[in-house]
Formats: sequence, C-alpha cells, structure tokens
Amino acid sequence: MGFGKGHHLHLIDGSAFIFRAYHALPPLTRKSDGLPVGAVAGFCNMLYKYVEDNAGPDAPTHAAVIFDHSGKSFRNDLYDKYKANRPPAPEDLVPQFPLTREATRAFNIACHEIEGYEADDIIATLACRAREAGGRVTIISSDKDLMQLVGDGVEMLDAMKNLRIDSDGVAAKFGVPPERVVDVQALAGDSVDNVPGAPGIGIKTAAQLINEYGDLETLLSRAAEIKQPKRRQTLIEHAEQIRISKQLVQLDCGMELDFTLESLEVRDPEAEALIGFLNAMEFRTLTKRVADKLGAEAPAAPQPAATEAPAPAEDQPFDAEKYETVGDAAALQRWIDLAYARGWVAVDTETTGLNEMVAELVGVSLAVEEGRACYIPLTHKAEASDGGLFGGNDLAPGQMPLGEALEMLKPMLEDPQILKIGQNMKYDMKILARYGIAVAPIDDTMLMSYAQHGGLHGHGMDTLSERYLGHVPIPIKPLLGSGKSAITFDRVPLEKAVPYAAEDADITLRLWHALKPGLHKAKVTTVYETLERPLVPVLAQMERSGIKVDRDVLSRMSNAFAQKMAGLEAEIHELAGESFNVGSPKQLGEILFDKMSLPGGKKGKTGAWSTPADVLEDLATEHDLPARVLDWRQLSKLKSTYTDALQDHINKETGRVHTSYSIAGANTGRLASTEPNLQNIPVRSEEGRRIREAFVPEPGHVLVSLDYSQIELRILAHIAGIEALKEAFRDGQDIHAATASEMFNVPLEQMTPEIRRQAKAINFGVIYGISGFGLARNLRIPRAEAQGFIDRYFERFPGIRDYMDATKAFAKEHGYVQTLFGRKIHTPEINAKGPQAGFASRAAINAPIQGTAADVIRRAMIRMPAAIEGLPARMLLQVHDELIFEVEEGAVDETIGRVRDVMEGASMPAVDLAVPLIVDAGRGQSWAEAH
Repeated sequence: MGFGKGHHLHLIDGSAFIFRAYHALPPLTRKSDGLPVGAVAGFCNMLYKYVEDNAGPDAPTHAAVIFDHSGKSFRNDLYDKYKANRPPAPEDLVPQFPLTREATRAFNIACHEIEGYEADDIIATLACRAREAGGRVTIISSDKDLMQLVGDGVEMLDAMKNLRIDSDGVAAKFGVPPERVVDVQALAGDSVDNVPGAPGIGIKTAAQLINEYGDLETLLSRAAEIKQPKRRQTLIEHAEQIRISKQLVQLDCGMELDFTLESLEVRDPEAEALIGFLNAMEFRTLTKRVADKLGAEAPAAPQPAATEAPAPAEDQPFDAEKYETVGDAAALQRWIDLAYARGWVAVDTETTGLNEMVAELVGVSLAVEEGRACYIPLTHKAEASDGGLFGGNDLAPGQMPLGEALEMLKPMLEDPQILKIGQNMKYDMKILARYGIAVAPIDDTMLMSYAQHGGLHGHGMDTLSERYLGHVPIPIKPLLGSGKSAITFDRVPLEKAVPYAAEDADITLRLWHALKPGLHKAKVTTVYETLERPLVPVLAQMERSGIKVDRDVLSRMSNAFAQKMAGLEAEIHELAGESFNVGSPKQLGEILFDKMSLPGGKKGKTGAWSTPADVLEDLATEHDLPARVLDWRQLSKLKSTYTDALQDHINKETGRVHTSYSIAGANTGRLASTEPNLQNIPVRSEEGRRIREAFVPEPGHVLVSLDYSQIELRILAHIAGIEALKEAFRDGQDIHAATASEMFNVPLEQMTPEIRRQAKAINFGVIYGISGFGLARNLRIPRAEAQGFIDRYFERFPGIRDYMDATKAFAKEHGYVQTLFGRKIHTPEINAKGPQAGFASRAAINAPIQGTAADVIRRAMIRMPAAIEGLPARMLLQVHDELIFEVEEGAVDETIGRVRDVMEGASMPAVDLAVPLIVDAGRGQSWAEAH
C-alpha cells in the first residue's frame, strides 16, 4: 500500500524518549548480570503507553522511531565547534542505546538512524515527503529545532504535557511563523549546541528584526540601516557567522533514505518477540501487562526485577470527592496492586506531631496517578457520643488494624521495583522506620526543587503546589486548631482527614511529574542524583541514632553560668552607677547614650536606643561596661539556648538528643541542624567549648571527630588559581604563616603570633567579603590600617580579585553561580541597588567556595555507610566541616583510617583538586575532648 492522502504518519524523537526515560528514575540494573537497564525500562514503558494511547479511530497509519546516530554529523564539517561543549553520555547509559533499538523492534515499530545525520534531519525529510504525498504528520517531540517543520499538515505533540503545537503555537514561542524560525535561531544562536549566532541578540530581538525586515538575508543586506549602533555593528561584523549559524539550524529535508514511507506502516506487536524481549530485560510488571493485553502467558522472571519508569501523567483537576478511604484489606490490596502496575507510588504519612522520634503514625496516603489518591486511616479516635469533645482513646470505626495494614504495606514500601515518591521523604522514612519498615528506593520532590531552584524560593509543599500546580492545598490549621484547644491529627474526623491527607499524596505525585523533567533541562540531574537524594537515608539513620548527652553536666553548667551572670550583673551595675535590667535593650541604651553619653548611638522607630552586638563591640574598645554586657549576653544565650534547652531535648526512651538536618535549608548546600541546633554551639569562647563536654559516648565507646583542615581556603586556592597558596598547601605549610610571609615580607622563621593572627583574620575574612571596617573591628586596629592589609592582600594574590570579579560578572549575567560539582546557587538580588547589592555580591563570591565545601562533605557522608560497614561504629553528627562518630574502643584506629580515606578522597573522581584535602582526627570521652 502506498502512502498518500488519508494517511497519518507519527515520527517519534527516539533520543528524547531515551534521555527522558534515563532521568525519570534511579539507576537500575538487571538482577541476573548487573546490566544497566533503567533507561530501557522507561523507554519501554513510554512505548507501551504510546501504543495504548494511539489505538483509537485517529490512530496513525504509519509510524517510526528516529534515533541520533553516534558520531559527528555534516554540521561538524561546517563548524568544528558545533556541539563541542556537550558532555559525553553517562557511562551507564551508553550500553543501553542499542537496547532501545531492540526494544523498538520488539514493539514492531519501525526504527531508523543514518550515519552522518541527526535524527532531526531524518524526521524533516520524512515529514516533507509525507506532506508532499498529501498525508498528515505528527512529530512526537518537544524539540524547538523541529518547530520549523510545523504547518501544512505537520504538527508537533509534546507527549509529556499532552500539548499539540501548531503554527500558532510556534508563533507564540518564537514570535514568527514556522518558516522564519530558522532565521530567528540563526540570529539568537544556541549555547547548548554551540551555534554562535549574533552576540547579544536573543530570541525576542531576533523575532523583532525578522518581522521588520522579512527574512534573514534582507536583514543582513540592510544592516547598515539599523539605528542602534551596537546592534548594527554586531550584524555587520558577524554576518558570516550568522549565515553559518543558519546552516547549522536549518534541517535537511532532502536526505537520501534507504527506506520508504510505505515501509513505516503500523504493525501490531508480535507477542512472542515482545514478551521475549521484556522478559530478557527482567521487566516483570510490564511483561505481565503486555502478556495480559496480548492474551499470552507471561514467563517467570527473576526477582526482584528492575523498576519501570513512569509514563507522563495527564492533567486532572483536584477533586476531593474522588479520593478513596481505604478501610479494609481488600481495598488496600487494590492500591498495592496499582503501585506494582505503575512501578511507583507517592507516599505521605499523617502523625500526631512533627518530632519523628516520638510522633505516632495516624495514617498513610498513597497516589498512583494525578487525581487518584487514597488515605488509609489507622489510629483516628472516635468522637464523643454527645458530638462535642472527643472521647477517650477508642478508635473510630472504618479503619484497618494498624499491624495488618503495615504488614501489607511493608513489602511494597521496601520493594526495589517500586519507586516511593515523597515530599521531604526523610520525615516519612523515619516515622516508618520506627514501625520496622525500611522505605527504599525514594524520590523527593522537595530536593528536586532545591536542586533546580536553590536560592529562588522555598521548597515546602504548599509553596511548590501554588507555584508549579497553581493549586492552594487544604490548610492544616483549621483542622487542628491553635492554642490550648489544638488537637492532634488522630482527633480529626475521617470525613475531614481523608481529603486533606489524600490530597498531600496527590500533590506530591503531580509535583514529581512537574519537577523531574526539569532536572535534566536545568543540567542538575547529577547534583540531585549524587548530592541530594542519596543523602536522605544517611541523614535519617544519623538522626535516629542521635548522640548521648549527660544531663548532670548540663545542669552543673547552667548553675555555673547563672552564678557568673550574677557576678557580671553586679560589675555592670557598679560601672553604670545604678541598677538596671541588663537584659533590657531600652534600659541599656539609656545608660550608655543618655547617662554616659557614649558615641555611636542610634534610635530605632520606637524612639529607643539601639544596642545590637556590633554597636556594643565598637563601644567595647572605649569602655568596660559594653564589654561586660557582651560577656553577659553570651552567657545568657549559652544558658538559655544550650545548657537549659538541651536538657528538654533529651529523648526519654533513648537518653540521647536527636537533631534534625534540613537538606534544603541553606542555598549553598550546607546542612542546617534544628530541634536542637547543634551546629552553632560557639567554640571561640571557653564557655562555648565547655558545652561540648556534655556530649558523651555510651560505655565502652569513644567519640571520634574528623574535621577538614581549612577546606574553604583550599578550595579558594584551587578555584582562583593562586599558585602561592596552592604551593603552601601542597608543601604542608602553615597557611596563615605562609600568607603573612607573602603579605608582610617576613621570613617564616621570623613569624610572630601577632602577624600570623592578622593574616588568619584576612584569609578567612576575604572568603566572606570582609570590609576594612569589619577587619578593623575583628583585629581592634584603625580602619585605615585594616583596609591597607586588604589592599596588600589583593596585590600579593591578584587571582583572588580576578575570581571575585569573574564570579560577580557570571552571577549578573546568568542569575546564579555554581560549585565545582555543578550545584547552582541562584542570586536573584545580584542586580539590586543600594546596600542589598553589596550583600548579594558577597554572597555570590562566597557561594561557590562554601557550596563546594558543603558538596565535598556531602559526598563523604554518602560514601560513609559502605566505608564503615562491619565496624562497631556509627556516624552521629555533621557540623559544617566535621563528622562525629561513636566507636567501640577497640575499633577507633581502623575507623579513623577508613573515614579519613573517604573524606580526603571525597572530591574524586568528579573534581581533581589542585591542593590536597587534609583531615584532622581526634578521640575522647566527650565531644570537647575529641575535637
């Protein structure tokens, strides 16, 4: 049968399917031999969905999957830098390319690729031929380069969004009709493919120019008429480059093909071939689905099989009435079967509180597709018979027994075939771990957002839902109330609990569909896969382990601090000549500025004097009273924040303190410790250091601390290419003494502690963008002298100034900066005016350094469980550049050796630093002693 009028050709962009499939799920391997098959699994799932979705009356008569051929194309002969910046395909994806071709043939769909040409050119040639023959064409792709083909019977379909793109859609994107898209692309260029274009001209300006002059050649021939001098000069100087760019983006519609349109006729899959391939790949679930569909018998497959990737979801409105209440085993089994059929499920837990170490499980929510979710209530309490206050602890009717439900859920939640999707999944993992369920593998929408948009907005579910789904979630406060009348979730009636809880799972699944593809688009897939997701189970285990705290030590310290504060108060009152409330900023201001007439006082909006720490630090150089107030404030903070509060955080069951780490809390990738915050315990003062004495090991154990030595300075030396610092680090010199020697021309053997102290303050100050004013305050020296130190520093190490200038310029141009490992830290305030501009610039300069250091220790932590496996040791805390372990006394040396190897090699193989990473180790019967 020939191809002509009435026929409909589908052309599938195979390479786009492969990469979308590859980035949709964690790396997967075939059980029998370890072959990577994650992309193949996802690819097969997408083909299956394609076949299912195109079986109706508008089904194509002809179809083909078109692939890119490995190697260079004719465009590399035109321009040798074409696609030169594209990274090589991931190692585990390379062996999967031929398998995707096999998969296509197994589905009995035609597939083609041609050496020396890109898939887009084959698609263009086929589309043009089909159009000329009178047929209709649908190109299944979202690739903007293919939009030049749209019109006259050719449309595009973005299968991920289920969005059809016609001529109007192209015009909306490019500002010109499809036949002028190549002209716009030639001007705008393409940084991804290394198409040079016209410097400084983007899509919008290019479209304006083409619409004004009609086409590219007319524009270039009349460039001298353009009024804007810079734009005119650009077009004249780069005319040849622009013409080459057009050749690079223009698709070839006249290729010689070794097959015909007629050969692409749609054929039904052959059961034996398709089931045989899927079974060989060990895709158990899809094999069964296909066998059921084709009426064949599915052969037994090894267990466990690889998880299949998700098919794109379709938009569904939020409808609480469609959410299901699961109240018995039969209903729950249906949902578990759905999860197995899909290969993934969104999971959310409802509990009696936010502290994962004590909160009780109230219910579990599941979602398998948009708009389809359920809530499994487990421990909701019955309402009082009078309809008023809730009764005792009797359970509300219509709920499964907790043990039975968890027994049914456990195999699915632990099955490596089923991806568990969550929002802040660490919380749910910790809750379920207390019930004996080890949830894995996982995906986390909060961390997907963080990897893509760190620094731009928050990553909580409500924020993400409103931003990416346009949906305001059901609020929790009206359900729980507030103040003394607040209730816990187990007291919420089921009719109100179900819509709220099920919606959480539904939103999470929708966010997954919205955010997962963006990882690849934003080029942060590696960041998410190597720095974010694998850290979740590591932190969950650390938090559950906690660290032992000696309540008696804390109590004695609190009493000692109280006595010392009383002594300081007496001294302050004597210096002031009267008694007053030292903790009252208003009364303190009146003493300092009204009574004592000290300089530098400023009044706030209320009319009261302002007495923040920086004001008191300046005054402390002139008078003892503000110095004593600073001492009093420090002790007051240590007492209230640590020695008093830590006692309340000791878990009654474990006798340990269990902090919680926020992975997405800091823009730079640093972890934040909360409830309690163990990362900000002051270590510069003797009293602050003493607090660490309360952190102790269990009997027969030792606390071991391993700490990166000056990691941020080492990273600065590498990034800024400062040879003097790199050499000093490589030679193992005292870096502060070496800096002082360079700056002040003092031989190392003649170095004094005072000169070294000054160099140390500058070394660390420069990283954080310290000013002459700030350095003067730190060193208690005149501002002019401090500024002279900074100026001399930049003269001796010009690479630092170059790095700062280049980093600020990059941030201004791109709106973000990057760590050495590819983490993007967005800088939305970088082009702000006024004081905010200085802050944003300093943050942008510091972010790649601090962020890279954070990435290094994350990489070390992720590798640590495997490194210390088999040892009587466990990782307890991370405090910036330090890791703390609890180790049996006889295994300390071996533990230190293994941990040090991991930490010092943590940047490899991704980044080969020009200076060595050095880790200092200590041990003791307290954290203070170990550090």
